[in-house]
Amino acid sequence: MAEVRQLLRGLPVFGGELPAFDPLDTPDDPVELFTAWLLGAIRAQVPEPHAMTLSTAGADGLPSARTLILKDIDTDGWRFAADAGSTKGRELADRPYAALTFYWQPLARQVRVRGPVVRESAERAAADFLARGADARAEALLGRQSEPLADLAQRDTAVAESATRLAREPGLVAPGWTLYTVQATSVEFWQGAADRNHTRLAYRRTSSSWTKELLWP
Repeated sequence: MAEVRQLLRGLPVFGGELPAFDPLDTPDDPVELFTAWLLGAIRAQVPEPHAMTLSTAGADGLPSARTLILKDIDTDGWRFAADAGSTKGRELADRPYAALTFYWQPLARQVRVRGPVVRESAERAAADFLARGADARAEALLGRQSEPLADLAQRDTAVAESATRLAREPGLVAPGWTLYTVQATSVEFWQGAADRNHTRLAYRRTSSSWTKELLWP
């Protein structure tokens, strides 16, 4: 274990040329800045720049986290989809609040989003489901995420049967498929630096607008 600890301490961080970030030259709305950072990550060819960590908590208060894909962002908030019967779906039903974390490692940039979560309409959820790839729809149609699995052959058979069903009924939508929106109350932008003089800018929602403040690294 000592060797692993030493190995971890010796791993390099914040390599290469990092982008500049002037917190004084930022928009009043965090959605605008997030969009600019997201587009910057895409231009920099950061792998899967739309991947994010979704953190939730259930009725027992214990946290859980997993990586999902951002589906959309607009003035209403950050949007993702899941089956209402999944662990995250049940946790959101018990406690409709979540945190999102984006990390674009090559740029040493991180964004943290927190706020209440609302369910979008069934029509919007159906449109999202039908926009998924065939394999993704076949798996999601099973509605058995996180349930115990006897073996991989059972999984493969069930997914194949689901794909066959979708081929017959291309407009089929998983009954529990739900589109969620995180209505942010706080958004933090973190720009790393090799000298550890990291820059942190936090947006906090007020009754009518947003306030901004710098945070210590």
